[in-house]
Amino acid sequence: MPNSTTSRNPQVKLLESTPATEPPAAATTPAESARPAARRKRLFLILGAVLLAGVLGTSLWFWITAGEITTDNAYVDADVAQVTPLYGGPVAAAYVSNTDIVKKGQLLVVLDGADAKIALAEAQAQLGQVQRKVQGYFANDAALGSQVISRDADIAHAAAQLSSAAADYQRARVDLTRRQALSASGAVSEDEITRAQNAFSAAQAALAGAQAAHAQAVAQKTTAIGQRSVNSALIEGTSADANPEVQAARAKFEQAELNVARTRITAPIDGVIVKNAVQVGQQVQPGQTLMTIVPIEAVYVNANYKEAQLRNVRIGEPAVLTSDLYGGTVKYHGKVVGIGGGTGAAFALIPAQNATGNWIKVVQRLPVRIALDPAELRAHPLRVGLSMTAVIDASRR
Repeated sequence: MPNSTTSRNPQVKLLESTPATEPPAAATTPAESARPAARRKRLFLILGAVLLAGVLGTSLWFWITAGEITTDNAYVDADVAQVTPLYGGPVAAAYVSNTDIVKKGQLLVVLDGADAKIALAEAQAQLGQVQRKVQGYFANDAALGSQVISRDADIAHAAAQLSSAAADYQRARVDLTRRQALSASGAVSEDEITRAQNAFSAAQAALAGAQAAHAQAVAQKTTAIGQRSVNSALIEGTSADANPEVQAARAKFEQAELNVARTRITAPIDGVIVKNAVQVGQQVQPGQTLMTIVPIEAVYVNANYKEAQLRNVRIGEPAVLTSDLYGGTVKYHGKVVGIGGGTGAAFALIPAQNATGNWIKVVQRLPVRIALDPAELRAHPLRVGLSMTAVIDASRR
């Protein structure tokens, strides 16, 4: 029974199957068993430090940004200037186009000024005529004054003639009366009585003529006084240059001169030309929009914040902004200069009607105007309509 030994002792078989060259396993030392525990301890310490740093960083971030209010619903805006003519006419020359940068006072458009120049010459001629006419008023005043004095002399002369005629009349009447009294006694001939009657009639006619001449002289003086009063009313309290007729003619002349100047249309502000609609030969009318100028160095940002975000926002608070154009590396610094008087929905073309049974509340946004630093705008220009991200620091009280 060759296998009896093996079946009786299983350990002998296990020893026989083990290669003779393998050394027996060495026993584990206490130092080696302590290494994994130390490693685990260090890992837990590092993990704890990382967690603590994260908690501290998060707390610090929340503490720093506790008063910051952020929105990406913000856009660049500007108070643009529309270029409109104040005088109508055909376009003779156009010197700018879209995207051109212009300076205040730069010539943009020239209108045909032939009609305006003709009107100016006519107004100038009318002004000269009126000035001479008014100067004639002043010259007539002295002449009319002399005429009044002359009429006084005429009245005095007529009065003297009237007195002489009255005396002749009295003398002829007395002489006739005496001769008529003596005619009954035959002391006076009929021929003398006839001569006396003729002398009386002549004296009576001379008296009537003298009375009429005196009345005429008085009337002529009254007429002269009236003429002088009318002339004095035209010049009283004013000079030749300040006369109302001269001022009216000068106003027409200045208006014609202004129309000539308005044929040259210049830029009202610095900026960039947009929406240019001017073509040479085009007939333009006063008030017609020719182009628009955007003042790129005076743009601002309209940030539309949710109504709940504006609880602590005040005018004058600082803001930091970034644009999608330049990215987060370029920061603009500004301040709040105004808060809108109403939401966008309130001033929409068709305002929302909330007095219905199926009303759903929608969070409203209110525009906040933020002014930007001009130096930063010159370094990194913006354009109207660009998207911005605005952060207002409302922590300062």
